[in-house]
Amino acid sequence: MVPAGPATEGDGAVGYRGVTACHAVGITYRQLDYWARTTLVVPSVRDASGSGTSRLYSFRDLVVLKVVKRLLDAGVSLQNIRKAIEALRSRGVADLAGITLISDGTTVYECRSPEEVVDLLQGGQGVFGIAIGGAFKEIEGSLSHLPAEPAEPAAGAAGDDAVRDELAARRARRRAG
Repeated sequence: MVPAGPATEGDGAVGYRGVTACHAVGITYRQLDYWARTTLVVPSVRDASGSGTSRLYSFRDLVVLKVVKRLLDAGVSLQNIRKAIEALRSRGVADLAGITLISDGTTVYECRSPEEVVDLLQGGQGVFGIAIGGAFKEIEGSLSHLPAEPAEPAAGAAGDDAVRDELAARRARRRAG
């Protein structure tokens, strides 16, 4: 869970002006203005309502702005970031600050749980990862209930010795031959 920040969550008593938001997040005012006008990240405390008014961003808005910036820094295009955020919003995810996103620099994935990752740019197509350590532990647990055999045959197994002797005899004939 993301901390509420200096203000109590949802009370609207505290907001951060655009310049403060830019410094906190590490973006330019031009980026901030563009993202607000194109509804990528709209200030939730107060939007600009004409000349002379300023936008006020909540702490959670700043977190979302930081996520957008990090995705841009990772090489994800603004168009793909916009698609990913729109996909989340279309599913009714209002609080983007509580989501874990993963990116390979091209696409954006939502990590819903340790077992479920969704490609947000491919219409929510599920992808998966395999934790090798988890598979190792699962197999160990399964094998603990199943019989095992020694790798070397038991001493005195006549059938195995006969096969080995036959193979050894063939090899000896080839070498001699």
